[in-house]
Amino acid sequence: MNSHIDDTSLLPADRLAGQRAYRRQQQVRPIDLRLDANEGLGPDASLLEAVRDEFRATARSYPDAASFEAMLARREGVEPECVLATAGADDALDRLCRVMLQPGRSALLTRPTFEMLPRFIRSAGGTCREIPWMEGPFPARAMAEAATPDTSMLFVVSPNNPTGNVANIDDLRLLRAAAPRALLVLDHAYVEFADEDLTRAAMEMPGVAVTRTLSKAWGLAGMRAGYLVAEAQVVRWARQAGLPYAVSGLSLALAQRHLVEGEDRTRRHVARVRDEVREIGRLLASLGARPMASQANFVLARFTDAPLVADLLAGAGIAVRSFPDHAELADCLRIGCPGDPQAMDRLACALRAAMKPRGLLFDLDGVLADVSGSYRQAIIETAASFEVRVTREAIAEAKAAGNANNDWALTQRLLAGSGVQAGLEEVTRRFETLYQGDGRSRGLRDTERLLVERGQLQRWASERPLAIVTGRPRVDAERFLDRFGIRECFRVLVCMEDAPLKPDPSPVQLAMERLGIEHAWMIGDTVDDVLAARGAGVIPFGVAAPGEDIARATDTLTRAGAARVLSATSRLSELLP
Repeated sequence: MNSHIDDTSLLPADRLAGQRAYRRQQQVRPIDLRLDANEGLGPDASLLEAVRDEFRATARSYPDAASFEAMLARREGVEPECVLATAGADDALDRLCRVMLQPGRSALLTRPTFEMLPRFIRSAGGTCREIPWMEGPFPARAMAEAATPDTSMLFVVSPNNPTGNVANIDDLRLLRAAAPRALLVLDHAYVEFADEDLTRAAMEMPGVAVTRTLSKAWGLAGMRAGYLVAEAQVVRWARQAGLPYAVSGLSLALAQRHLVEGEDRTRRHVARVRDEVREIGRLLASLGARPMASQANFVLARFTDAPLVADLLAGAGIAVRSFPDHAELADCLRIGCPGDPQAMDRLACALRAAMKPRGLLFDLDGVLADVSGSYRQAIIETAASFEVRVTREAIAEAKAAGNANNDWALTQRLLAGSGVQAGLEEVTRRFETLYQGDGRSRGLRDTERLLVERGQLQRWASERPLAIVTGRPRVDAERFLDRFGIRECFRVLVCMEDAPLKPDPSPVQLAMERLGIEHAWMIGDTVDDVLAARGAGVIPFGVAAPGEDIARATDTLTRAGAARVLSATSRLSELLP
């Protein structure tokens, strides 16, 4: 749609210039375990059933949050006029910024911290002044000394996001004394996971506002339910600064019931997560990362190559939070706690496989063997013998579509696509005559060449066991290995006769069993290789086969789930720990 706004007076204010809208990190690989957003366990299904009738009765009416606010007031030990229901803690923070800030006023906060705070501050016209707080105690004295007459707000995010660090009540008292005219805001979004809840102690001090959410421990991120606890005057201002019906009727009904009926479930979930924080921290330390102490439902850790580890976990279907645009966090990943034993086991296995692979698995064709003039050419010439023209582009497209690990069956399928119905036995006979040779002419197999130097394979084999997982018949695979003198590099060889073909994970699982290992990387050139590896719990890598367009191979294999796609198999050495 064309914009007709050409009057500069209608353009956004300068304070919004260069500020991008918040967007959750996008992941092109298939992800089924999201540990990048810190959502909680979620309510029991029975709660959803319980509010169904109530929702039907209230759906046509504007919501009334009074009973929810009264309930929260009782829980926090304050009067109802000191509580405001908001659309998550974000809404409460945004309202407070609109109340307290304008051009010429500033807000103090730590760095790094909840990334929406600077946005809210600048959108309200205020100026951000940031105090570093990566690890250790809260920098209360440094923040207090940074306060000036124009400081209107002091933000304390505890537990802090993304670090998990916490402040204590003495820190709040010091800040309160240093800037008595400023509003002190305690963002307690993750407090259920912390050792101490400061809400009641904070409310005993004047000029303090506490924001809370049901998005994390209570698992209602999609409901957008949170609240503000503050002096009645601050709550009145915040109520005026936002929408009158910020929280939907369904969210209010579900949140109110969940706070009562879901308390035991939430308490068990929190206990489970606190155990996982310790477990993840110990595991990361044992793998060479540097985890930070956390009292939230996540662990932030420094890595030698954080982007690579994030990609490796994504290759296992697990999303974690990386920070490519934050200089002080560029070497960090934030890993959310699953809150589930099975998911935790999966995360632990993926981390071990990503950071300490015990073995390397290779597809043969297109990875170790250049088959562009053999198997690929045999498909073309077999089809030509049936008077069908098949291009290399068509073969590449068929391989990219998946379920194409058997070149005989693939040739038959390409023939059928051109209207020629041929029996698999006859297709295989013609194919094999071309590939093996017939005694009168050399077979196409003689055009194959080794894609990785023998010395490189020997070096890899000296560091960890290697295996080949191929769809070739065993006699063809062994002939290739013997021809180039590399059979001794591979402890295990899984071929067509040993297990169902990829993308079935069975041949990969068989290779792992025979190697006697649980954690490995696998490199292949097709979607079937990637899917088989992922299905077996192995970190999948892709490689562009000779003659393949690297950009297209990268897109195809990454979308299938490859952690990284290499231009050549030998480049795997650059990534191995």
